[in-house]
Amino acid sequence: MLLIPCPHCGPRNDSEFTPGGEAHIARPDPQRAGDSEWGEYLYFRQNIKGAQHERWFHAQGCRRWFNVTRDSITHEITAAYRMGELPPAAR
Repeated sequence: MLLIPCPHCGPRNDSEFTPGGEAHIARPDPQRAGDSEWGEYLYFRQNIKGAQHERWFHAQGCRRWFNVTRDSITHEITAAYRMGELPPAAR
C-alpha cells in the first residue's frame, strides 16, 4: 500500500487516487500549434528513472487535482503540493 499525502485531506491510501501522468506540461496554443507540436504534447513524456513530478486526482476524497514528487523506482513520495504551485525544490 502506498500512502499519498493529499495537500487538502492529508495522507490516504493510494486506492483513493487516480494518476494523471507527468506534471508541469504546457499545453500548446490551439491557434498556432501544428500537428507535430500537438503530437509531442499528447503522446511524449519523459518517463525518467528517479524523482519526477506527477499529477494525481483524489477521486474518492476531495475530488481535487494536485502534484506529487515521486521516485519512480522506490515509489517514495518526497513532496505533495497544490496545482499552480511550484515544486518545493524550485521555490
